[in-house]
Amino acid sequence: MRPDGGNHPDLPRQRAGTTPQMFGRYPDFDVLAEADRWDEVTRAVVLDRVSRVPPIRFFTDAERDTLSAFCDTVMAQDREPRIPVLAHVDERLFEGRLDGYQYADMPADGETWRAVARGLDEATGRRGAASYAAAPAALRNEACAAFAAGDLAGGVWEELPVGRAWSVVMRYVLSAFYAHPWAWNEIGFGGPAYPRGYARLGAGQRDAWEGKEAFEVDPVSDVVERGLE
Repeated sequence: MRPDGGNHPDLPRQRAGTTPQMFGRYPDFDVLAEADRWDEVTRAVVLDRVSRVPPIRFFTDAERDTLSAFCDTVMAQDREPRIPVLAHVDERLFEGRLDGYQYADMPADGETWRAVARGLDEATGRRGAASYAAAPAALRNEACAAFAAGDLAGGVWEELPVGRAWSVVMRYVLSAFYAHPWAWNEIGFGGPAYPRGYARLGAGQRDAWEGKEAFEVDPVSDVVERGLE
C-alpha cells in the first residue's frame, strides 16, 4: 500500500460518492446517485447499509479489536473511510443468519470466528505483540499472509484446520465488503437491476448510467508485476 492509500501509486482520487480510502478506478461514479431508480424495498435495504453501522453484540471487546484489525488488514483498509466489515459479520452471527451449512470437521461458524481471533493473537503474541490488534502493521500483514497460506501452527491451530478456517471467515468478509455501496463504487458496479434492468450485456459494453473506468491497469497482472501477490 502507498502511504496515502490505494493499491497503485497512480490510482485516482474518488471525486463522486465514497470508496474505501477514497481511491478507485471509477472516480466519477456514485452508485447511490441512481437510488431513485430502484424499487422502494431495495432502496431501503441498500441505503441502510450506508446509514447504519450495526453494534457489536456477538463478539467480546477483545475479539472485536482483533477481528476488526484482521478484516481491515485482509481487505487493505488502512485508513478512513472504511467499510465496517466486522460490524456486518457480527450482526449476521448474532442474528443467526448463517449460510445453512458447515464443514464436517469445523465448529459452528461463530465459534470458528472466535477461534480465529485467539489464533491470530497467539501468532502475533509469539513475536512480542500484546494482541493482533496491537501488533505493528507489518506483523499483522505477516500473520494474515501465513493464515491465507495455511502456515499457522500450534495453539488453536492444533485443533482447527487452518485452510477451512480461512475459507469460513473470508466467505463472511467478502460478503460483507461487496454488499456495501462503497465497494460498488470502487468496482464500478451499477447496483440493483430491478426494475430498470441492464440492456447492454456484450463484452466492453455499458449502459449510460454505469461507471466509466478511468484507470486501465489490469489489477491482477499489476499485483504480480509489483511482487504483491
